[in-house]
Amino acid sequence: MSKIKIGIVEDEVIIADNICTILAQLGYDVLEPASTYAEGLEMLKNEKPDIILLDVNLNGRKDGIDLAWKVKEDFNIPFIFLTANADASTVERAKQTDPPAYLVKPFNKDDLYTSIEIALYNFSKKKEQAESNTSENYVIKDALFIKDGYYFHKAFFKDILYLESDNNYVTVHTADKLHLVRTSLQNYMEHFDPKKFFRIHRSYVINLDHIQTINSENVIINKKELPIGKSYRDELLSKLKLG
Repeated sequence: MSKIKIGIVEDEVIIADNICTILAQLGYDVLEPASTYAEGLEMLKNEKPDIILLDVNLNGRKDGIDLAWKVKEDFNIPFIFLTANADASTVERAKQTDPPAYLVKPFNKDDLYTSIEIALYNFSKKKEQAESNTSENYVIKDALFIKDGYYFHKAFFKDILYLESDNNYVTVHTADKLHLVRTSLQNYMEHFDPKKFFRIHRSYVINLDHIQTINSENVIINKKELPIGKSYRDELLSKLKLG
């Protein structure tokens, strides 16, 4: 069985080296630490770790919490926050990402091991559950059949306005009905045509055919105003040939 590959994003070199030493002693495969959001993102793309440890407070405009959102949206691996700052506002921001674990410095070897193993275990269970739930939704030609109790509801792709994510649930919005599915937005998007459906925010995927109004900050679909995330704006405007 291959070793668990662990990434670290920590801007204090001594702390990063210490964590690397502990993880190596515990038998993990440890990647070269990153110290910024950009380096962390590069590590995720090139090294593909199984789990990543994120220092909340990083030098630069974007911090570990920003990187955690990117991990959730694009890489689908568990992450653990590391921080010496446990103030209420930081904890509240971190909570929004639904982290598997949150370690306050200084922590010891046992704390680190326990957090990693529990995070990996819980993540694998949630992933299995999400895949199981998603498998109960069927695509037949131009429609998605969504399981609800003992019934399957037919939703034509052309009638789906947008998808809205709330942690472990996705709401499928049509003009006349809402369908609630227990899964992640990332997993559920596999059913949808990327030429028609586009992610505009960490919480929203829209059907481009149903855009009524758009500016650089929001789109309006069925009289509902939806925010456009900064990291998606340029690609969306380019896709619509508005950029």
